[in-house]
Amino acid sequence: MEQISKGGRVTLAPAITDRAFHAEFAAQGLALDVASFALDANGKLVGEPYMTFFNQPATPCGGVFIGNGLAGAQRFTFHLARLPATVERVVITASIDGPGVMSQLQSGYLRLLAGDEELVRFAFTGADFASERALMVGEIYRRNGEWRFMASGQGFDGGLDVLVRHFGGAVDDGPAPASAPAPASVKSGVDLEKRLQQQAPQLVSLVKSASVSLQKVGLQSHRARVCLVLDISGSMGMLYKRGLVQQFAERILALGCKFDDDGEIDVFLFGRNVHHVDPMGISNFAGFVQKTIDRHPLEGDTRYGAALEAVRRFYFPDGAGGERNKPQRADLPVYVMFVTDGGTSDQGLAERQVRWSSHEAIFWQFMGIGKGRKSKNRKLASFADSDFPFLESLDELPGRLVDNANYFSVASPDEYTDAELYDLLMAEYPDWLKAARGAGLIA
Repeated sequence: MEQISKGGRVTLAPAITDRAFHAEFAAQGLALDVASFALDANGKLVGEPYMTFFNQPATPCGGVFIGNGLAGAQRFTFHLARLPATVERVVITASIDGPGVMSQLQSGYLRLLAGDEELVRFAFTGADFASERALMVGEIYRRNGEWRFMASGQGFDGGLDVLVRHFGGAVDDGPAPASAPAPASVKSGVDLEKRLQQQAPQLVSLVKSASVSLQKVGLQSHRARVCLVLDISGSMGMLYKRGLVQQFAERILALGCKFDDDGEIDVFLFGRNVHHVDPMGISNFAGFVQKTIDRHPLEGDTRYGAALEAVRRFYFPDGAGGERNKPQRADLPVYVMFVTDGGTSDQGLAERQVRWSSHEAIFWQFMGIGKGRKSKNRKLASFADSDFPFLESLDELPGRLVDNANYFSVASPDEYTDAELYDLLMAEYPDWLKAARGAGLIA
């Protein structure tokens, strides 16, 4: 292991850079936000998706990924061969979360690892800094066909916004103006990360799991509104009592945190009637489902069509939930998670709603709780019979502008692991997005 000081450089052998290796950052004394920026030859960010941090944990190419290291450290994993040829440098940064200056640091380090072997370490303390609130800690860069590592240790008096402005914030042919604002989604993503850590640490692992599934389908930077529609018919009673619906709702909230930086999802309940309740968010998620059911007790009957109509009326009020036969363009798509454990008494209305809504930027993900055929990508044989023949028929409904629905069933809301569930939720949504854009439904 080699110790280097500020400005020190090390050439990385091909045996290291030709495979995955890691950079691990840790510091004591201050709460820090850690990020990396993939830069072009002009020192500018190669597009906003090439900034990696908690709420955007991977580059689109998979060349850089951030996760947890040992003993509270943040670990970047590099696959340099996957980076676009336009990337010349990847800079690892740290900025203060809250009050303070870097001189208050007790100690810190950035080290490179190949497997478990430590290759090089750059150590520092608060004595190395003064009033800085952000640091370029180290960088991996190309030089004469080789990859090298440099211990930067360069400080900035501003915070994360100053770093983003310094790197341009987007692909740019020249220096960005000093007054250029940080990209809104970057700032809001970091703000949401802080809120999660402070208000809802229980959701952090779920958000990370959702991030991995979204990365697989190229949607790590995707933005959408998320809606949860819950069946409150009497037969759902035991699922609510056992807390399984609450747990499932938290998993959908985590997806919402990835798709929409307000940290909330919209919620509808349906039985005989439809109830549009307050949003579920990171500030009120604990016990949310039980409190909501206390206000809206379980009901007899189950009416999909009425629920679908209410959701459409909320997101596309100009159509009032009625017939639509021309594309309706929207700035953001809507991802609807629709959960039920039985059939419906308004099949005709439900079919019409799914058909009409195919002209809107809304995707219906139906989940039946009971006996039914499994999702196509579970690679299991279909069941001979099913509790959800009608839901299955909505998945294949003819006469739609685009295929705007998917269906799978579970024996229990907790049947799938987090990773499996998020993969299932993305089984058909990416294809719908392509079709919806092609049909002019999404701006």
